[in-house]
Amino acid sequence: MSKVIRLTILAPLALAWLCGSALAQVTNSTKNPKQIAILHWYPANLTTSFGIGPNTSVSNAVASDGVNIWVTNVNGGINPSRTVIKMRASDGALLGTFTFPDAVNPFQMVFDGANIWVTNAGLNSVSKIRASDGQLLGTFAVGKDAEGVTFDGANIWVANTLDATVTKLRASDGAVLGTFPTGQQPEEIAFDGANIWVSNHTDRTVTKLRASDGALLGTFAVGLDPNGVAFDGANIWVTNGGDGTVSKLRASDGALLGTFAVGSNAFGVAFDGANIWVSNNLGNSVTKLRASDGQLLGTFTVGQEPTGITFDGANIWVANRGGTVSKL
Repeated sequence: MSKVIRLTILAPLALAWLCGSALAQVTNSTKNPKQIAILHWYPANLTTSFGIGPNTSVSNAVASDGVNIWVTNVNGGINPSRTVIKMRASDGALLGTFTFPDAVNPFQMVFDGANIWVTNAGLNSVSKIRASDGQLLGTFAVGKDAEGVTFDGANIWVANTLDATVTKLRASDGAVLGTFPTGQQPEEIAFDGANIWVSNHTDRTVTKLRASDGALLGTFAVGLDPNGVAFDGANIWVTNGGDGTVSKLRASDGALLGTFAVGSNAFGVAFDGANIWVSNNLGNSVTKLRASDGQLLGTFTVGQEPTGITFDGANIWVANRGGTVSKL
């Protein structure tokens, strides 16, 4: 019996000793668990680009619902269209194109666990679309020139660029729960688990609001022309389009932890569980930074004038102004 017990104890110890270096590599990997599971070991490469259908030209935003990719499209040509496009993430297959009135300018999107919310800059509203079939469930008035949007687990927050405010709506029924002041020209917006962060394009700042009641908790300086905002679990990252950088702020107190060079006209930003990805609108590329220290891990070519960017659990998706979406 003692020999059996001894073997049972020693075997795991021996395995750990033999595999110690491999385990350490996984622990320190710049991949998240899903990427590791699918052997996504390469730094990044342009897997493919997908056209988002006929009569498309400007892809402003891209979002993931966990299985599918959603892209906004605006075409102001001879036959103008305002659509939201649904693609299967596994192979890019087109699953649906959902048309909006011509007056609407679908801009940014967020997924609430069941529905896609789309800001309509032209109509000062936000639309709620059922993710399963693209059914329009409602369109709700917010402020002027609605652009950025985020979800806090129960409510939808919309940045109203021309009003210098954000609107809070109950996700279940779209009821307005409050409107709160920000800095000048709020652009994008993110949730950190307790607070709302808003980039103020004109002020070169980000505003921190308590999600429970919209109370102002602080305003913090960043770079020139701040735009995209993302949360990495501990810090807030803000793209600064005017100086081609991204700022890292500690979410707890807004302290600036670093400013890192990326590409020309830094636009969207996404977190993949280990790294920060930034779309460089004038560089036709995305930049990958290690979130822990801002170390540059690579710059990768995508489509024309990339804007929105998101992570689907395994891959980075980028909306390009040329009517395509890139998958890395």
